[in-house]
Amino acid sequence: MASSHNAKIAHLKKSDPILRVVIDGIKLEEFASRRGNYFEALVEAIVSQQLSVKAADTIFQRFAALRPGKKFPTPQQVLKLPATKMHRAGLSKMKVGFIKDLAKKVLDKTVDFKQIDSWTDEEVVEHLVKVKGIGPWTAEMFLIFSLRRENVFSYGDLGLKNAIKKLYKLKKHPTPARAKKITDKWRPYRSLGSRYLWATLDNG
Repeated sequence: MASSHNAKIAHLKKSDPILRVVIDGIKLEEFASRRGNYFEALVEAIVSQQLSVKAADTIFQRFAALRPGKKFPTPQQVLKLPATKMHRAGLSKMKVGFIKDLAKKVLDKTVDFKQIDSWTDEEVVEHLVKVKGIGPWTAEMFLIFSLRRENVFSYGDLGLKNAIKKLYKLKKHPTPARAKKITDKWRPYRSLGSRYLWATLDNG
């Protein structure tokens, strides 16, 4: 039986006194159910790379509107979209290539959304990084925010490293070993712990 949201919070507070102080000052809502359209989620992740939230949202909405009044473009439809049309939505030549490569790999089952829920976290990352433009960080964000996997910590995320440096009073960013030592205490709820770290950044 899955643990309740409150039980997960209690585990984090008991296992890490520093994180307990953070949790006492921040209210995080429990995640909703998994995001249904995994292809859409990954396209959005690619669009968002190296852009501000506002710019990424604008470009993503323009891309989604290339098929007005209909559902988000399917992989088949994306492959048929002219690159020039995608450019006009604000996508760079490189990101057009990445999105088309994702569509191709979904169609040839390199990335199989029907099977992905049954894969381990490591298998999901291994499969997703086969797509051009998707690295470990993007795959780990997909694990947390789309698949709702509960025990993910992304060392490649600068925000998480900044939060650890500040909260744990380190002189510089934690090494992978130091980050692992800190976050291993949160298992099996490292994803929720990560969300609290991100929230400290939002709260200044």
